[in-house]
Amino acid sequence: MMFDILLYLYDTYLHAERFPDADQLTRKLSAAGFEDEAIGEALDWLAALDDLAPGGESAVPAPTRIYSDEEITRIATEGRGFLSYLESAGLLPFHAREWIIDRALALADAEVSGERIKWISLLALWKLKGAGDVLWLEDLVRGGELDGENDWQPTLH
Repeated sequence: MMFDILLYLYDTYLHAERFPDADQLTRKLSAAGFEDEAIGEALDWLAALDDLAPGGESAVPAPTRIYSDEEITRIATEGRGFLSYLESAGLLPFHAREWIIDRALALADAEVSGERIKWISLLALWKLKGAGDVLWLEDLVRGGELDGENDWQPTLH
């Protein structure tokens, strides 16, 4: 339910520079029919978005990411592959990758699916680059939902 709130917020505030303050957001989410406990969890989770500051990119190449046992167990292979794809394409700075992994592990899910990793990545890139620069990624993320396909595969050239 908490993740539904995050998706609702993304859809509602896509073109906004920022979300309303927490009190106003809580009222809007309650009015939209979300439960108070789920709203609190979502707002706590979302507060970490403020830690993801634009400009954290570095000219130094990203170090190779070696996932811990917990990360391998909790983050679906497709999700780890998607992060690797974004990073190798130069779209995801490594500090954002680490933020995405942290936020994925903060979810209560026993295994965070590839689809959820895509959405968390979308939120991170939206914060870093703005709404206009992530619309292509939204098409990619939503495309899998609309086609009923959960297995993302990069285009091989």
